[in-house]
Amino acid sequence: MVTAVVLPLLSVLAISVTRSEGVYDVGRPLGPVFALTFMILIHATIGPLFGTPRTATVPFSVGVQPLLPQSFAHVGLLVFSALFFGAAFWVSYKESNVMGSVGKILNPVFLVLLFSVFSLGFLSPMGKAAQQTVTAAYQHQSFFNGFLQGYNTMDALAGLAFGVTVVTAVKQLGKTKPSENAKVTAKAGVFATAAIGSIYVVLIWLGSTTLAHFRASADGGVAFNQMVSYYLGGFGHALLATLLTVTCLTTAVGLVAAFAQDFHKHFPKVSYRAWLGMMCATSFLTANFGLDTIISWSTPMLMFLYPFAMVLILLSVTSPLFDRDPVVYALVVGFTTVPALFDMVGAFPPVVSQSAFGQTLTGFQQHVLPFASLGMDWVVPAVIGAVLGLSYHWLRPVLGKRRVTTPEQN
Repeated sequence: MVTAVVLPLLSVLAISVTRSEGVYDVGRPLGPVFALTFMILIHATIGPLFGTPRTATVPFSVGVQPLLPQSFAHVGLLVFSALFFGAAFWVSYKESNVMGSVGKILNPVFLVLLFSVFSLGFLSPMGKAAQQTVTAAYQHQSFFNGFLQGYNTMDALAGLAFGVTVVTAVKQLGKTKPSENAKVTAKAGVFATAAIGSIYVVLIWLGSTTLAHFRASADGGVAFNQMVSYYLGGFGHALLATLLTVTCLTTAVGLVAAFAQDFHKHFPKVSYRAWLGMMCATSFLTANFGLDTIISWSTPMLMFLYPFAMVLILLSVTSPLFDRDPVVYALVVGFTTVPALFDMVGAFPPVVSQSAFGQTLTGFQQHVLPFASLGMDWVVPAVIGAVLGLSYHWLRPVLGKRRVTTPEQN
């Protein structure tokens, strides 16, 4: 709920408070080079390298692959992902169509299908959620485990990246003044994330009830498939495949459009449609490596980027308190860098994390940095950076007055 609801809301508010037009503007107090690098890393992670390919592999692996013979799995993924990203390209081809297609067609279809499943769960619960056994990962330090698992939603990163699409959509509604645009963005963000939070709560409850009939699954898609098949049989599986495809297509459209809009803005020699085509083509190629491979290599990048994203979001939301002082930004982000690098190395597949180099870094990290065992070793350095930065910002006027005081005044 914190990483997948509160943080995305704060990311939208960060765009609103700073009157930014995208993730580039959020990092701009640290200079154009950092801002551009951060924007590219965010879009690459939630875009063609990891996030967007997952929007095709998830509905395929949960909804389509179980219906195919094992020997046709690779061919099936190839055909499905080609059709999927072809549809995403077609919907996003005209920028003006993105808001209408997603907001007026895809999202309502998704919500109707989702709430149909919810209704079945409420009318005939599979079991009592409160009576189920707590899994091992949540018997101790459950908050931090859930907090880190929320990284995999990529919602906070997407909230920053979608900023350009949100701002563009609001402008198309006629809110062209920065102050008006910011207000509409903030109101829409609060409404949308409140709805998302409600959906997560229901999903958590429904998932718990399935434990009365099925073993705990490491994959939420498998658990959801079990639940729908329990209620509706083969028709339920078809419904789930449709639901996941529509849901993920909605997400894919937002991701590819945001990528193309942001990159066209900063690299205008390449058109929006050319960036869109490159994004869809690259996502199609990456998707065919398979869901497990994508997840195993995306985790290290998420462990590296999320601390930066969180501190930048918090700095942006609170920036009116210190006038977006670059010194505050530099100290907080600078102190966050080393722990983020350590977390990235420790999250790599065993070929890296279990090497002599990886084990040496991990040992040093666990010994020196507080909360490293919880995956939160960036918190204390970031707080130290914030204290130093804010102290400098608030004391600078006093120190400046002392420097200009004449001997006679003394």
